[in-house]
Amino acid sequence: MKNEKPKYIDSHAHIFYNDFKEDIDAVLSRAFEAGVETIIVPGTDRKTSQEAVQLAEKYNCIFACVGIHPHESAKAIDKDLTEIEELSKHPKVVAIGEIGLDYHYNFSPRERQRAVFEEQIEIAVRRNLPVVVHTRESIEDTFAVVQKAIRAHSDWKDSSAEPGRGVFHCFPGTAAEAEYLRGLGFYVSYTGMVTFKKSESLDVVKQVGVQNILLETDSPYMTPVPFRGKRNEPANIVYIGRMIAEALNITEYEAACVTTENAIRLFGLKSVEEKIFVTTQCS
Repeated sequence: MKNEKPKYIDSHAHIFYNDFKEDIDAVLSRAFEAGVETIIVPGTDRKTSQEAVQLAEKYNCIFACVGIHPHESAKAIDKDLTEIEELSKHPKVVAIGEIGLDYHYNFSPRERQRAVFEEQIEIAVRRNLPVVVHTRESIEDTFAVVQKAIRAHSDWKDSSAEPGRGVFHCFPGTAAEAEYLRGLGFYVSYTGMVTFKKSESLDVVKQVGVQNILLETDSPYMTPVPFRGKRNEPANIVYIGRMIAEALNITEYEAACVTTENAIRLFGLKSVEEKIFVTTQCS
């Protein structure tokens, strides 16, 4: 089994962007050759959420998340939130996301960000779906919103065995914060940042352990070494898996296997597509 090729899930890739319009089939072919058999594509507003669903309809290996990113929350109207909830009923939508708070750029007023974040968690509760959370320079307020939702809906995706409420993507926090989130029912996810020399995220991973994380590329962003400066794509997840495996002194196969199983459980992929790992191509 150790000689078997690692199988990955890229749990967060924005491959609806124009960066991929001209070569999406080649991108998916490279991903499949690298061992990526499933890609989760989160929307960032109503339009891109629709595009994520369209990709999921076209390609067996793609599943969608629908949501409004904090940068877009100032533009969001009630119709957008209603559409997000309607889109969430599609059988290949596996989470509400990418949602959350971002105080780095302040493209949207903080109060509006929090309001839209809270409303979308309520959608996730009604739809019994996990959430994909973005937090940047906002972790305390993000925690507060999540805690409030859990107090109001303690049975939402509750599981004493494994996290079921969601994932904090491109996690910027400490090991203690990651452990706290796990207690709340959330995984944390890591990008190509673990390959950056000045990043502290790999030190956090060493403390958190592979059993508590997901892997993602965040394509087209966060390109790992040795491709920094170029467009990122799902095939590059192998560089993230290998770096984490080396840091934890485990095989790449184990790193891929554990994080893949985590993603399958969180997003309910076996119930959506039992034969997810016997597809022969991303078509």
